[in-house]
Amino acid sequence: MSLAATVSTWSRSRVPSDEDVVRRVVAGEVALFEVLMRRNNQRLYRAVRAVLPTEEEVEEVMQQTYVAAYGALGDFAHASKFSTWLLRIGLNAAFSHRRLASLSPVPPPSEEEPVEFLLSPQPTPEDRASSRELSGLLEQVLDGLPVMYRTVLMLREVEELSTAEAAEVLGVSEDVVKTRLHRAKVLARESLYLRTEQRAASSFLFHAPRCDRVVAAVLARVADTAGTD
Repeated sequence: MSLAATVSTWSRSRVPSDEDVVRRVVAGEVALFEVLMRRNNQRLYRAVRAVLPTEEEVEEVMQQTYVAAYGALGDFAHASKFSTWLLRIGLNAAFSHRRLASLSPVPPPSEEEPVEFLLSPQPTPEDRASSRELSGLLEQVLDGLPVMYRTVLMLREVEELSTAEAAEVLGVSEDVVKTRLHRAKVLARESLYLRTEQRAASSFLFHAPRCDRVVAAVLARVADTAGTD
């Protein structure tokens, strides 16, 4: 049965969870890995984008993440959500890429690192022109945060992970997540953030053409890997 035919049957029955799909991929339904990518592209994009500044780097790291996840699906223990497991792989890859590209001379900053000064986040007249420009302003504010705070803000407030899920993704305690989130909001100037938080879901979107591009590139890499085995 083709992928499209398989997915079409889900609307007439129970839609399998990501974890169910993982089991089926491991059991041999390799084509269903595309379902996992399309379900998680937006979330993975936002997490990686919190660390890396350019779209080219983000897409490359997303592809690396999916290829690595595909190769490790057999080791996925189902102790947590697939999306949480995937985000952790993606963030590790993003931080490694950041270090290798010399975008940061040191590993991700510690909790004790001095807070960086932010440029004034006050919107210009153009920023008020449309909702899209307001979303763009929010992206600029988030980009101005130190990566430690930007990442936790992206996971908790934009992507709406729970404190426990964010802590698992970042490999820190829930208390650390709460502390970083509080500091991130202070740095982003609470009043500005409150004006734009309802539009957060429309920020850092991963549109269909880019989704298709990443999926196609990953499937090609996976096929090449399978061909060399």
